[in-house]
Amino acid sequence: MKRALACLLTAAVLGSAGASLAADATPMAEDPAVEARLVTISEELRCLVCQNESLAASRAELAEDLRREVRKLIRDGKSDPEIRDYLVARYGDFVLYRPPVKPTTWLLWFGPFVLLVGALVGLIAYLRRRSAGLAPTALTAADKAAAKALLADPGADNPPKHNA
Repeated sequence: MKRALACLLTAAVLGSAGASLAADATPMAEDPAVEARLVTISEELRCLVCQNESLAASRAELAEDLRREVRKLIRDGKSDPEIRDYLVARYGDFVLYRPPVKPTTWLLWFGPFVLLVGALVGLIAYLRRRSAGLAPTALTAADKAAAKALLADPGADNPPKHNA
C-alpha cells in the first residue's frame, strides 16, 4: 500500500512538472538505437514496485536500476528474447505484462473466467430455489370456507368503535 501511494505521489509530482521539464529532457543513452530497443522492451515489462505501470513509465528506483540493467544487456549484444528470459529468471513471470500460458499461470489467465462462471451458476441456483419457495400452495376446504366467511361479512373482523 505504501509503495502504491509513493508511486501515485511521484506520478502526480512528475505529471505537474512534466510539461515544463519535457523540453529539457536529455536521452539517457548515447546511442538512440539502444534507447529505442530499451523502450520497446520495457513497455512489455512490469514495474516490480508500482505493479500497474510498465517499466518504461515507472519512476521508481528499482525501475531505474532495471532499465540500466536492460541497457547493459543490449550493449552486450543480447537479443530481446534473451533479455526477457534473463529478467524472468531473476524475477519470475510476474515481471511480464503478458505472462505465458503454462500450468503455473493458469490461475492468472483462467481464474477470472472460472469465478464468473461460478458466480453465474450460483446466481441461477439461488434464483431457482427462490422461485420454487414462492410457488402458490393449494387451499384446503376449511381455508376456502374461512375466506368466504371473511368476504361475506367485512365488518366481522373489525372491532366495534366506542364513542367515549
